[in-house]
Amino acid sequence: MEKSKINSISCIQTNHDYKRNVNLSIQWSRWILKPIGLWPNSSTISTTGKYLYRLINVICYSLISFLSIPCSLYVILEVEDIYNRIKLFGPLSFCVMAFLKYHLLILHKDNISECIKRIEWDWKNITYSKDIEIMITNANFGRRLVIICTFFMYSGFAFYYIAVPISVGKILAEDDNITFIPLVFPFSRFIIDTRYSFINEIVFSIQLIAGALMHTITTAACSLAAIFAVHACGQMQVLSNWLKHLINGRSDMYNNVDSRIASIVSQHVRILKFLALTEKALQQVSFVEFLGCMLNICLLGYYVITEWSSSHLTSAITFFILLISLTFNIFIFCYIGELVAEQCKKIGEISYMVDWYRLEGNKKLCFVLIIAMSNSSIKLTAGNMVELCLTTFSDIVKTAVAFLNVLRTLTI
Repeated sequence: MEKSKINSISCIQTNHDYKRNVNLSIQWSRWILKPIGLWPNSSTISTTGKYLYRLINVICYSLISFLSIPCSLYVILEVEDIYNRIKLFGPLSFCVMAFLKYHLLILHKDNISECIKRIEWDWKNITYSKDIEIMITNANFGRRLVIICTFFMYSGFAFYYIAVPISVGKILAEDDNITFIPLVFPFSRFIIDTRYSFINEIVFSIQLIAGALMHTITTAACSLAAIFAVHACGQMQVLSNWLKHLINGRSDMYNNVDSRIASIVSQHVRILKFLALTEKALQQVSFVEFLGCMLNICLLGYYVITEWSSSHLTSAITFFILLISLTFNIFIFCYIGELVAEQCKKIGEISYMVDWYRLEGNKKLCFVLIIAMSNSSIKLTAGNMVELCLTTFSDIVKTAVAFLNVLRTLTI
């Protein structure tokens, strides 16, 4: 009786630890994705819940369209000044990026759901204390990346959508005796005149919500990439520890070498499948981020220089903060791609450094396969065309600066 009670308490405590560790990995992403209808639906969700998610998706699409379509008409039909057209092209491109990323995340919701299930499975089946410590360390690192990315993105949102309109204040219309709040995304008068009170406040409020949505979508994509890549890195570090104890074994391992080899190969295959799934889920989103950030880094650099030279300090600071946030965002994608590639190579290196020569017969050949797979393993890419690594980040910055110089030359 007493023994069964102790076992029951132990089981409850283990289950509690497993759930807490899963939350450590995915909690921030769940908080970001769920309000915008991107968190994968569980199999137990009700029909009402599914319809609610679809309604949220429709609302999000509508909000982004509410920003982009009237502003595009305004640029095409009403703006004649070249600088103002260029100045509005950046925000419009950000709208297109947000729309595409949102749509792609919905399309790959099943792949994202499978990745999350695999993360839960890994946490549930890890038992050795040092392995758990490795996973917790990586989960905390991924959590910090998501928090920093969220901070930068919402800092840009706060300055662009709140600080700039407040600093400008209400302005007087040139052709009428009315004052109105200047909109972040100008509205075409061919649709409605937003200068008049009540309409002006409603449109401004909707644009504020839509702006928060777009920055949330960008944060959501970055957070998913971070938690998936960091989890894979943690699993590879655990596998490295298993390799180090292959010959002599460990308290939580099988007693015979054959079983230990089988579990190591199985774990390696599982990690490669997880990386393949992550690549499938996020490669198109990464490509949108790659192209969009390269374009917007160029444009934001141009805005900063122009606004600073015109003594519009609030606007210059705002664009500079947006520049930092987008640069950091693409840096995160490239950095985690570099981490994954490095960890894959380390598995091959550790495999060779193990005392494999002490194994009998053909058992040594398993290391040849592990080393070969480590050297040609899956890498995170943008659209399966550009490898995400620090070299790519450097190329993005160089290309953006080159286009910035061309833009400045053409518009002087």
